[in-house]
Amino acid sequence: MANAGFRGFCLLAIATVFAAGCQKKAPDEATAGDKPVVAAGAAGPDLIIRGGPILTMEGDTAAYVEAVVVDDGKIAFAGAEAEALKLKADGTVVKDLGGKALLPGFIDPHGHMIGGGVQSVSANLLAPPDGAVTDIPSLLATMKDWFAKNTEGATKANLILGFGYDNSQLKEQRHPTKEELDEVSKDIPVLVIHQSSHLASMNSAALKVVGYDSTTQDPAGGVIQRKPGTTEPNGTVEETAFNGALLKLASGVGPESIPGFIAAGAKLWAKYGYTTAQEGRAVPSQVAALRKAADAGLLPIDVAAYVDVQAARDFAKENFSAEYRNHFRVAGVKLGIDGSPQGFTAWRDKPYYAPVGNYPKGYSGYAAAAPEQVNDAVDWAYANNMQILVHAGGEKALDAFIDAATAAEAKHGKADRRPVLIHGHFERPDQVAKVVALGIVPSLFPMHTFYWGDWHHDHTVGPEAAQNISPTMWYRKAGAIFTTHHDAPVAFPDSMRVLDATVNRVSRSGRVIGPDQRVDTYTALRAMTIWAAYQQFEEGTKGSIKPGKLADFVVLSADPLKTEPRQLASLKVGDNRGITPATGRE
Repeated sequence: MANAGFRGFCLLAIATVFAAGCQKKAPDEATAGDKPVVAAGAAGPDLIIRGGPILTMEGDTAAYVEAVVVDDGKIAFAGAEAEALKLKADGTVVKDLGGKALLPGFIDPHGHMIGGGVQSVSANLLAPPDGAVTDIPSLLATMKDWFAKNTEGATKANLILGFGYDNSQLKEQRHPTKEELDEVSKDIPVLVIHQSSHLASMNSAALKVVGYDSTTQDPAGGVIQRKPGTTEPNGTVEETAFNGALLKLASGVGPESIPGFIAAGAKLWAKYGYTTAQEGRAVPSQVAALRKAADAGLLPIDVAAYVDVQAARDFAKENFSAEYRNHFRVAGVKLGIDGSPQGFTAWRDKPYYAPVGNYPKGYSGYAAAAPEQVNDAVDWAYANNMQILVHAGGEKALDAFIDAATAAEAKHGKADRRPVLIHGHFERPDQVAKVVALGIVPSLFPMHTFYWGDWHHDHTVGPEAAQNISPTMWYRKAGAIFTTHHDAPVAFPDSMRVLDATVNRVSRSGRVIGPDQRVDTYTALRAMTIWAAYQQFEEGTKGSIKPGKLADFVVLSADPLKTEPRQLASLKVGDNRGITPATGRE
């Protein structure tokens, strides 16, 4: 989500799963041990889990154990049920899974948890199956209904907020105009944020507050869309033009709701089985709020924040920590190079196939960060051995990242920095080889095949290039790991939708997008567990069920490896209460 640090600053203002507590050689995946690391006695371990398939995610092939023993927030034993029950004492709880499956908790390799919290209380403008908006009239009806139910708060905030509309899914296949949004309110600013979070549309009152009119120039790295043949804004803004608008529209909202939105975001991630969430581009105010929430006990899961490298790199260096405190840490920095492919703002190396909108011939998107800014940010990260996540959606943006990483590595030498490519929607085979050689971890977005596969096929890149969106198999054939994300609130942090899209790559219309890029279910699960832990330098404590690791688990309604691939999205994250005690995790 390019420039999400700026957006996050504003969204922060306007806005259970349980957790107790590559290009290089893949993470250590030794098989689960069968010797307990807790002694039987009067006290005994806290918990024994049995009665269902327990998939450890240890090794190159699937491995199961019959039981897991938990003591003081860590896995003490994983192996035979008979051996586990020998450790039972008077105070030990025995939890029967009832045939449901236990896996290590999912790790979010890229998302925006605070934005997800804001989304959860905004008007839901998502298209089916996540919402009910299918055209401009239903969008307006949803906004009016939300405003009627939230009149007092919206009036106080001087903002009517909706989230998640997608012009590619609207019947009209366009953005709502300022005049249409005036139907919601002519007096209070109305802001509807595109599902990509790279664009938004506003009513006339919002444009007035922001100060965008026919004399306003487009900001660097952004666009104020105009009515055809004029310089008059039509209400839709892109990238940095959106960031600046959001800053002003959120200025009248107080900070009293911040803890609630952080808690709502954490709860949403936990609902889908994530025991580690990410704040994928934070600014200091967000870090301060997350730290305060963590110390107040509002985070039931771990949250790793990556600070905007262009806005606060020194702050990131000063606050970096390899360890969590009360479920929170600053883990590195984030850079955004370009924007959204479905919104035609990603920076490509060739023209968009058939863009819908007022675009000049040969239009190929644009950079949100100039090449010299990319080089400077990556060089700083390498010089300071700071992990950097880089948003690069289009091929030209990825070229810029590869060039910067090549120069930085030549200057500062090789080291285990694990820089991360975020998205890499459209890549060339030569780029994949360079990413692997540079030790960059690709965090891919296969959910695009479901949500926007048809749009990419018909409009963004065309039928041929669409087959290689999020090229998971290219990386596996190159001997590299990858991770998979949801980029929430771009999509719900729905872990089973991530799993389904990685395995099946089926669009909303039922079209298979890139059959040669599909991977098996076990590989897809590794991308959500042990490989995601490796991406964040946490493979020693998370990502698999192994003695000594944290007791972070997820319960699923059935064993995903025994589930028909086309049924993976229907698996449910179970009720995890009583599985893991909240001890041993500070």
